[in-house]
Parts: sequence; C-alpha cells; structure tokens
Amino acid sequence: MATAWLFPGQGSQAVGMGVDLNTLEAAQAKFKQAAAILGWSVLEVCESEEEKLSQTRYTQPCLYVIEAILADLLKAQSQQQPQFVAGHSLGEYVALYAAGVFDFETGLKLVKQRAEVMSQASGGKMVALMGFKRDQLNAGIENNPDVVIANDNNETQVVISGTPAAVDALLENVKVRRAIPLKVSGAFHSPLMSQAAQEFEAILADVNFVEAQIPVISNVDPNPSTEATVLKQRLVQQMTGSVRWREIMLQLADSEVKKAVEVGPGQVLSGLLKRSQPAIERFNVGTIEDLKALSNEELTHA
Repeated sequence: MATAWLFPGQGSQAVGMGVDLNTLEAAQAKFKQAAAILGWSVLEVCESEEEKLSQTRYTQPCLYVIEAILADLLKAQSQQQPQFVAGHSLGEYVALYAAGVFDFETGLKLVKQRAEVMSQASGGKMVALMGFKRDQLNAGIENNPDVVIANDNNETQVVISGTPAAVDALLENVKVRRAIPLKVSGAFHSPLMSQAAQEFEAILADVNFVEAQIPVISNVDPNPSTEATVLKQRLVQQMTGSVRWREIMLQLADSEVKKAVEVGPGQVLSGLLKRSQPAIERFNVGTIEDLKALSNEELTHA
C-alpha cells in the first residue's frame, strides 16, 4: 500500500502551532538551531499575535521548522515510510528535506531567503475563488494576460494572482460563489514574480542538492522525480509557476497511493484530498498527540 506525506504551505499557520513539540529533546535542538540561523525564535513568533505570524518573512520559516520536526519524528516512529512526498508551495521545501535532498540547515536558509525575497514583492493581488465554472474562468484568464491561476487546488477552488486592476477586472466578468482576497504583498506564483525568481535562482545556484531518497511530486510538474537537477529547477519555476495541486492529487491516485499523511498544522490538504480523491485514507500530524494516534493506528493495522 503506497503512502504519501503531504506538507502544507502558507495559509495553514496558526497561533500556538508547534509549541507542544518543545517538550521533546530532538525538537528543542532544532528550535535552537533555527534561532541561530534566523536570528529570532520560531516558538516566540508562533506564540505571538496572528498579524506577526502571518507576515511572509516569519510564516514560511516557522512552517518549515515545525513541519521538518514533525517529519523527523514521524520517520523515527512510523512503520510505514512514504513512497512519495509533496508539498504545497512552501511545503515543497519540507518535502525535499524529508526526501533527503538537503539537510535541515540548508533548507531553512533557503526558506529564509525565499521569504525575504517574496516579502519584498509588491504591486500584486491574490484572491481565492470558490464555486465557479472552470471554462468561464479559463476564458476570462485567456483574455487577461495580467492574471493567472496561481494555485489550482481542485475543480472548484483556485487562487488567482496578478495586478490589482487585472484581478478586479476578471472578477467583474466571472461569476463566483465566493472570492476571498489574500493578505499578501505580491502576486505570488505569477510572472510578476520574475525578478524575485531571478534573485532566488542565483541563490539556489550555489546550493548542493543530492538525489532524493523518496520520489518528490513538485508543484510545477506532478511527475515524480528523484533527480537533483530536476528538483532544483522546479523550485526556480515554482516562484512564477502555478501550484498544480489538483493534478498532484490525481497523480497520487494514479500512483496507487492509498494513504496520505498531512504533516503540519491544519487540515487544508486533507480537505482538498477528501473532495478530490475520497478513496485515499487521510491522516493529520500536527501535534505530539497526532503522532501518538497515528502510531496506535498503524499498530492496530499491522
């Protein structure tokens, strides 16, 4: 039975996340290491106001550190290691860490620089759309070159990204049940991030990636890969490319994945998977209690 570990991205953060992990010695060491790299405490930010935690330069490193710790704990205790890993946007970095492409320190330094580059982006707008006709949306985007689908989450849920004028114009011509503006400064996962992508590509060039020990399903290409050069190039493309999560979930089903574990806070990815691929069994690991529950479930079905 194939298993996949899925790592959520920005938007899944919550005040108080990861605090319970600090009772574990292994987690304490990672939090201390992270503080030395970042110059601030992940735990303090996670216990601060939601407004601070939601700032990109804090959100992304916090999610990376907590999800990486959970992945380590899961690897240590789980009898069922994953056959595939995937992460939503920022979560792809944790997937690469879990697959052994780079170590914890390398990944966190990359995430820190990525967050800083992205937080400096301005002049863009992102809006989550729910309940729309796909053909009408596609037609509207074809006629508006300054807006793209940034996150294709499932058939009825996407995030569009582009200039404020272009996004607003699209919404005037496409009927949607619900439109939620996202609290971001830039048009992430769109061509408007090209300058940031160039800056980040220069950063990535000096970082050593190794072959993945577990096939990684990337945001910009749902075909699983273990090739270091391919996985690095996909990270560059991710800055301006769409998060093709709808296709990733189809790939999980095609790869005969029967069990998916969402490793991180919240249940965003589990919810998407439930609606798209209900036959895949879903679990969430965001706390120590979740880890114990999954361990007990595995022992029961061993």
